[in-house]
Amino acid sequence: MSTPSPDRRLTLKALGTASILAVGSTKLFSHEDAPKIKGNIKQSVCRWCYSRIPLDKLAKEAKRIGYQSIELLSPKEVLEVKKFGLTCALLGGADIVNGLNRKENHPAILKKLTEGIEFAADQGVPSVICMSGNRKGLADDKGLEVCAQGLKQIVGLAEKKKVNLIMEGLNSKIDHKDYMYDKTTWGVELCKKVGSERFKLLYDIYHMQIMEGDVIRTIRTFKDYIGHYHTGGNPGRNEIDETQELNYPAIVQAIVATGYSGYLGQEFIPKREPLVSLAQAFRLCDV
Repeated sequence: MSTPSPDRRLTLKALGTASILAVGSTKLFSHEDAPKIKGNIKQSVCRWCYSRIPLDKLAKEAKRIGYQSIELLSPKEVLEVKKFGLTCALLGGADIVNGLNRKENHPAILKKLTEGIEFAADQGVPSVICMSGNRKGLADDKGLEVCAQGLKQIVGLAEKKKVNLIMEGLNSKIDHKDYMYDKTTWGVELCKKVGSERFKLLYDIYHMQIMEGDVIRTIRTFKDYIGHYHTGGNPGRNEIDETQELNYPAIVQAIVATGYSGYLGQEFIPKREPLVSLAQAFRLCDV
């Protein structure tokens, strides 16, 4: 066996095992030799980051690693991953740019959210995503009011069906220029205006590190308003190991300490072998 490269040694360290099995051209950890899963937080894989991998293969290997979900799926894809014993933590399909902050967008968005909530309730999917939309010259306070007006028209169905509506915060500095919900406090104010336990925030650690930092303090302060989490290494949105600036084991420990019982979605774009990086990320976050 050849001497492992630095990246390879990093992966072996994260997995806590010196045994890697070769499956086709992709190296995966040995399920038998891997340390026992702690399972204090449920982990999910964001589909779009691994779109080059066929969904059936991704589902099979995600399950092998220990993931319980593949998320940001279409309804058809949800049914496919269920065959592998996985759920979908968060139903996808929201338009990032054209969101709830414009009244003219409400009819189409509310129709899609209605269909999504009904499907989620039928299939045991806990949450459905929605977006604020871009500013396009609209003041943040006005956009917040319009978002609240739209959400109040659909949140009753979410309550009845016991499905969460989740709005994602994104950075407007690097990846999503002009996106309105780019600060946690804006999302918290929206939650207060909507006034329902079925509307919560998706706190994306990568995006909010860029916009405001102070991640662990923010999680502790606003834990009651957060219904989902996403990962991603900063800078670059790549692997979440020590090649970037965020300390993910400490962050996930802080999340677990709040009593959070939802999912943590791995949303990094791998620079190395995707499934090896997914296995590494799972171990890093299994605190």
